[in-house]
Amino acid sequence: MTLRLTAISRRTVKEWINLGPRFLPFADAASEDLPLARLLRLSLFQVSVGMATVLLTGTLNRVMILEMGVPTWLVATMVSLPLLFAPLRALIGHKSDTHRSAFGWRRVPYVWYGSVLQWAGLAIMPFALLVMTDAPDAPAWAGPMAAGLAFLLVGAGLHTTQTAGLALATDLAAPASRPKVVALLYVMLLVGMFGSSLMFGLLLSNYTPKVLIQVIQGAAVVTMVLNVIALWKQEVRRPRDPKALKTERPRSFRESWAQYRADPRSLRLLVAVGLGTAGFSMQDILLEPYGGEILGLSVSATTTLTAMMAAGTLFGLALAARVLGRGYDPHRLAANGALIGITAFSLVIFASPFESAVLFRVGTTLIGFGGGLYAVGVLTAAMDLADATDNGLALGAWGAVQATAAGVGLAAGGLIRDVVTSLATSGALGEALAVPATGYSVVYHLEIAILFAALVALGPLVRRHRAHQDPRTGFGLAEMPG
Repeated sequence: MTLRLTAISRRTVKEWINLGPRFLPFADAASEDLPLARLLRLSLFQVSVGMATVLLTGTLNRVMILEMGVPTWLVATMVSLPLLFAPLRALIGHKSDTHRSAFGWRRVPYVWYGSVLQWAGLAIMPFALLVMTDAPDAPAWAGPMAAGLAFLLVGAGLHTTQTAGLALATDLAAPASRPKVVALLYVMLLVGMFGSSLMFGLLLSNYTPKVLIQVIQGAAVVTMVLNVIALWKQEVRRPRDPKALKTERPRSFRESWAQYRADPRSLRLLVAVGLGTAGFSMQDILLEPYGGEILGLSVSATTTLTAMMAAGTLFGLALAARVLGRGYDPHRLAANGALIGITAFSLVIFASPFESAVLFRVGTTLIGFGGGLYAVGVLTAAMDLADATDNGLALGAWGAVQATAAGVGLAAGGLIRDVVTSLATSGALGEALAVPATGYSVVYHLEIAILFAALVALGPLVRRHRAHQDPRTGFGLAEMPG
């Protein structure tokens, strides 16, 4: 009887051990060298990045316009300032590749620098905002300049932290587990954005300037705490000979960039990253107004759209982690994401003439799903291009293109919608197009065209990868004519 119970207990324990990898898509992202607890701790830097992103582009955006009465153009300028630092991510990544610390660290100092910049920007931000709106004796330029400096510091910090943090994760992860690690890091970014948006909304429900100061400075403290925990004992110290530090000449950025560009896939992949990111980003500020203005949805109904898109994104990340972990081509995965995005935007467009909220909701969910597949696919491909010493440069280049394309796409989407809607409602485009939906429709059609261009950029990359695979596998994107 005892032996039978022992055998049953062993089988039960075995089933519980197998339960995680089977039903939790990221449970097997860990490896022997990177246990799950250590990986989850490392991913906390993404939570701090998500929190800073929500604070800059969501919470403060709303508070500055409505509660503080700051002009919209000035708020838009402030929010766009962090994008000025995005193109420098490739240089930051290169510096983290070639950093010669006497302690033997490469990535840790740059994550720390980024954390300090984030903290500094958040520390001065509430006082800068108060000077801008509540200090009549201060010079007119003092408030906007101080607020701009705060936004710029936070943007520089989050770009530096994320670039070096992703490179560190790539260094630590085994090649076979990198797709799952990428997906997990994306999930933690979403967790940071979602959780912080709820927390900021709750804390600022009874807005006062004092509460605003407490919330922003609390975010500064949380940023430092999360990033210190994330960095603790992550990167192995490899002390160098002090004499070698004086004589060894690290590769310059130009030399490293030339080596990176020598791979014919690199530029094409960056083009695909930019096109796909812009294609999925142009609608970010248009979906909820489209649902309310064109389909007549209530405020509560349009608010749920963000949750639906997030759910689609999470499902896309989970699926991407699963199939990439089985050896699926990341370029083909990104192409599948673009095709799903094209279908999704088509459904959103047809929702207007059919007056169908169901089509709109399905399309919104598929936008998140396709965007998740595309993001993980191109980031995994960028990781595959990097070698052990140039992870930072490759991921920095990816981050620079991705962040810049997202910002440009977001701004272009709003501008194109406003211009086209103004022309359409004035009758300049003809009687048939003199409806409010025209501006939105033009943006969505343009996104479809951009995603098709992304497919063109990805096609040869899929074909090149396929040349090393079994030719008996099925027909795919690379075999399409043209």
